[in-house]
Amino acid sequence: MPDVYSSLILPDVRLMVAEEDRHGLSEFCRVLHPAVVADILEELSPREVWTVLDHADLRLRVEIFEYIGLRRQTELVEQLDKRRLSELLEEMSADDRVDLLSRMPHDRVEDLLPLIAQAERNDIRRLLSYDQDSAGSIMTTEYASLPANITVAEALNQLRQQAPDSETIYYIYILNNNRRLEGSISLRELILARPESILSDIMQRDVIRMRVDEDRIDVAQELARYNFIAMPIVDNEDRLVGIVTHDDALDVVQEEATRDAYRQSAVEPLRDDYEDTPLLTILWKRGIWLLLLSIVALMTAGVADFYRKATEEGGARAADAPAGLTSALIFLFIPLVMASGGNAGSQSATLFIRMFALQPMDTAVPGTGFWVDRRIVMRELCIAALLGSILGLMDFLFVWLWFQKGTDRAAVVGLTVFLIVVLGTTAGTLLPILFRRLKMDPAIMSNPLIAAMVDVLGVVIFYEVAMLVL
Repeated sequence: MPDVYSSLILPDVRLMVAEEDRHGLSEFCRVLHPAVVADILEELSPREVWTVLDHADLRLRVEIFEYIGLRRQTELVEQLDKRRLSELLEEMSADDRVDLLSRMPHDRVEDLLPLIAQAERNDIRRLLSYDQDSAGSIMTTEYASLPANITVAEALNQLRQQAPDSETIYYIYILNNNRRLEGSISLRELILARPESILSDIMQRDVIRMRVDEDRIDVAQELARYNFIAMPIVDNEDRLVGIVTHDDALDVVQEEATRDAYRQSAVEPLRDDYEDTPLLTILWKRGIWLLLLSIVALMTAGVADFYRKATEEGGARAADAPAGLTSALIFLFIPLVMASGGNAGSQSATLFIRMFALQPMDTAVPGTGFWVDRRIVMRELCIAALLGSILGLMDFLFVWLWFQKGTDRAAVVGLTVFLIVVLGTTAGTLLPILFRRLKMDPAIMSNPLIAAMVDVLGVVIFYEVAMLVL
């Protein structure tokens, strides 16, 4: 739908900008949804974008601006003087404002802060201080809160005053004088309650909350688990410092899924969309992994060359072990061995990475958590042994009957396939677990890297088994 709007409306918008049609540009900003307006503005130059936005009132201008991508926002604010930019920042929601400021040069941010109201300035400094992957980096400080000792009627009157400046008012958090979280109540419960009821009598006291320094993906997972619209975020003294809303949690889940998809394909995650990322950046993020995988592949070639010389020397000394026998067998069936091990490892890695992605990092519940992987690992190894046995037997029969290579050579291939499938599955299982225990993203153990490592070990196993049996 945005593409349809762009093709139909964009020429008219350009014409209105050229003719300085104030009424038309104002109606364009007011009538369409802000997200649609933002999509159309992506096609205009920065000067044209501000010509359009200047014909909307400040609140609507900010709403449209927040739908524009971060990289584009950074380009647009370069066109603004400090006064206009400070007005824009003051009106933006706290989390979107911090996202933009984190992309701007530090010197310019420091120049802007004195022009922003004291309350917003303190809020900006506090949010910028949180780690990028923590709950504090995605929370907003614009939430609705009330004391516990007022009536429902008084609460509704106070909410009317807080609503314009709150991200959401569906959940209202009950705080004491020290801003400690004592309870919560939903707007639905508040509306259905009797006007004379006291909040402390009807609020929920056991509030699910998360700390400001916890991982942001854990917050998103808890939001999904409880089907919350927002999650309260507290500091170490249980004081409410912000909330994470469902839309921000959805962004986090999408970013994490995208990051994992990149890493499982041996691409370092991109900060922006593909089309917005400079060519040299893409070249570096893809090339660094390809370089690493090429080095591993060279190790495979080195191992193969070492064993080739060993078999040639052995063949020269033993009449019953011709020099070319092992090498010819390797040449024919090494692709089969490498494919079997790499595919088995990639399957296990994908299963475990996905399982970990759905669990908080500190999960320790028996049967569901990461610290009790022994049972899960043993089950995976049993599966690997069964798969290896089936594939090894099948390959043994094919090499013996189809390729007619004899039972001894067929046994080499079958036994090697069995061992490499078990080894590949073990690598695909244990390496993500190791990275998880090191508090690192398990997706770093990408499928291409696991496959490359298994290739090296596959050559070693194939030669050793071949020299042992033949």
